Amino acid sequence: MYDPEAVIPSLSNHRVLIVGDLVLDEYLIGQVSRLSREAPVPVLEQTRAQYVPGGAANPAANVQSLGSQALLAGVIGDDEAGRRLYDLLDERGIDLTGVITVPNRPTTQKTRIVAEGAYVFAHHLARVDRLTRDPISGDHERLLCTRIELMTPNVQAILVSDYRLGVVTPLIVETIRHMAAANKALTTVDTQGNLAAFRGFDLLRCNASEAMGYLGAPLKNNRDFEIALMELVASLDARAAIITRGSEGLSCISPAGETLHLPASNRTQVFDVTGAGDVLIAVVTLALAAGYDVLTAAELGNRAAGIAVTRLGNVAVRPEELL
Repeated sequence: MYDPEAVIPSLSNHRVLIVGDLVLDEYLIGQVSRLSREAPVPVLEQTRAQYVPGGAANPAANVQSLGSQALLAGVIGDDEAGRRLYDLLDERGIDLTGVITVPNRPTTQKTRIVAEGAYVFAHHLARVDRLTRDPISGDHERLLCTRIELMTPNVQAILVSDYRLGVVTPLIVETIRHMAAANKALTTVDTQGNLAAFRGFDLLRCNASEAMGYLGAPLKNNRDFEIALMELVASLDARAAIITRGSEGLSCISPAGETLHLPASNRTQVFDVTGAGDVLIAVVTLALAAGYDVLTAAELGNRAAGIAVTRLGNVAVRPEELL
């Protein structure tokens, strides 16, 4: 068992490059007192709006919050959402050298309409996404590769956050793979199902349904997850893997082939599961960069995710909370 008093401070003072799809999360929050006369839908009387970094920007915010330096690489549009997201990240001290603006491409924005007041917890009424899934290409793809090449020699780890919104192209992945090998940087990835693209990464993170989709086999019990983890690392030439299991916690495998099943660290105070996986991969990456083994890193990430789900929206976990 690790000593929290020693482990938590060791997550600071690292440099991590996060590459992926940048998202602005918008929350329109208010109270519902009636149904519309025009249609059977609730009418929200908005009281406030809240904006937080989402997508790949969320693990970057967590790396920064835990005392390390996050360097971010991705794209935003030349629009109000992009400028707002850039400012939010800049205020946190995140290095935005790798963030490029692509004209005529919208900044991905997820708008959640949330009612509070009449409920114990805030209640999500609807979500509206503004996005494109078109892959970046041409000069913008080459420019992003160049920025990644310039930033990699100064980092200990590269974390890829792939929401499959067009930023993590095959050329971007190949650039990361090449630069990580040249600079002996750790590589971790959190992908929404595109596992085959990340062959040779040090650690893969996916959820149970994504693992089932890749392997083509049901996952019903711990033994199923153990077999799945062994097949994942073997077929993708990975050193380690984590499969998150929602309310059932997670399962992971180490480079030595050890498997571990962890129950969810918080099942009674779940407020909002948005971004829990982002928090987990950020903490796991920092723990591995600090020299801890995969099983310890998974335990820390699991506990951090348990903190994140207690609050509305994406959460940047602080060291004192994790301690």
